[in-house]
Amino acid sequence: MRVIGLILIAFIASCAPSSTKYHYFEGPIFGTSFLIKYEYSAQKSLNKGILLTMEEFNKSLSNYDPESVISRFNQNDTKVRADGYFTACFRRAMEISMETDGAFDMTVAPLVNAYGFGFTDRDSIYPGLIDSLLEFVGFNKVRLEKKRLIKDDQRITLDASAIAKGFGVDVVSNFLESKGVKNYLVEIGGELRCTGDSPRGTAWRVGVDKPIENLIEREIEAVVSLSNQSMATSGNYRQFYEQGNVKYSHTIDPSDGSPVRHSLLSATVLAPDCMTADAYATAFMVMGLDEAILLVNNHHELEAYLIYSGDQGELLSWSSSGMKSKLSGN
Repeated sequence: MRVIGLILIAFIASCAPSSTKYHYFEGPIFGTSFLIKYEYSAQKSLNKGILLTMEEFNKSLSNYDPESVISRFNQNDTKVRADGYFTACFRRAMEISMETDGAFDMTVAPLVNAYGFGFTDRDSIYPGLIDSLLEFVGFNKVRLEKKRLIKDDQRITLDASAIAKGFGVDVVSNFLESKGVKNYLVEIGGELRCTGDSPRGTAWRVGVDKPIENLIEREIEAVVSLSNQSMATSGNYRQFYEQGNVKYSHTIDPSDGSPVRHSLLSATVLAPDCMTADAYATAFMVMGLDEAILLVNNHHELEAYLIYSGDQGELLSWSSSGMKSKLSGN
């Protein structure tokens, strides 16, 4: 399960006062793009170190690099061992899988690939295919032991795309903080972390897309003011296709192997770290509106803004108590 492309837009106002202390860095990474704005007193920027950090991270958790740690585990390479990045990501993924009763599940990779949203070509969906794939889907069928990935079935493969971009944000943020940076925005593929102040001397402001299909230009549903928090959004309104009068969304329910079909259109999650926000945003899209609200209310470290479709197709929203104070119109 993954969200391709930016579904959050960083608001860095063009009228912001110029400052040589703020550096702006953007480009492609992880099959998507990144945008980083940070204040650094030295004349030399940290861009080279940022890029090296992201490239090192990519060698661990990229499903598109056949030599990455996760790809070699998927290939059942007996020589590969988990590095620090993979270990931290896998352990947090397993925790969130348990907390969401499997709504978040890295082993969903074969299903995501079968529907054409993963890292292999789309399969022809036929009766029995999904049932056969479900035999080797389930977070409880895989575990780490002494840096080795132990699988109940060698056909099990992992997809980190619903958590790795958020983790990448955390890794870059940690690098900046190790250099003494206190004011920054790090955004990778729509997942982001904001700390300190923006160049305007105020909290960072980021936009949440209006979840409408086939828009040529994106429209903003709401603006969130952030400082010292991470934010991630997942939605089904951009990544889908139609075949034989059937609409297939990119979010796959690991319990039955089918693309989700419910009223929840977009889930925006705030959390202390972006890896957590990223994974829960995906889990909420699997769980649907009512279950997502229940989980947020039972997890005080999370805040959420959920956009859903009403009975007449109108856009409605629900905000947790902590999120309401951060929201404003566009």
